[in-house]
Amino acid sequence: MIVVDTNVSAYLLLPGPRTELAELLRRQHRQWAAPPLWRSEFRNVLTSKFRQDLLKLPEAIALMQRAERIMAAHEESMTSEHMLQLLSSSRAVPTAVSSLPRPSNWACR
Repeated sequence: MIVVDTNVSAYLLLPGPRTELAELLRRQHRQWAAPPLWRSEFRNVLTSKFRQDLLKLPEAIALMQRAERIMAAHEESMTSEHMLQLLSSSRAVPTAVSSLPRPSNWACR
């Protein structure tokens, strides 16, 4: 299990230059955890995309539902100490998905 922030979830679910790396992270670490705050933050990301006319309402709803399915099993309130312990034991740095090693044959988008 790794602790991820909203940026990583957004990279996974919203197509962009870091989507492939987020997908790789998801394959390597199937269990993602986050504090409940992730929901509000992810809604803010979707709202921003919606207001920029980059998402239609049904798409935003579907993305939120998908994110909730991914995170639901491991969304929990936890103490700061526990969160920091999980972060310190994580091999990948969730907020720096771009630092993951890439196979040399991957083209960057």
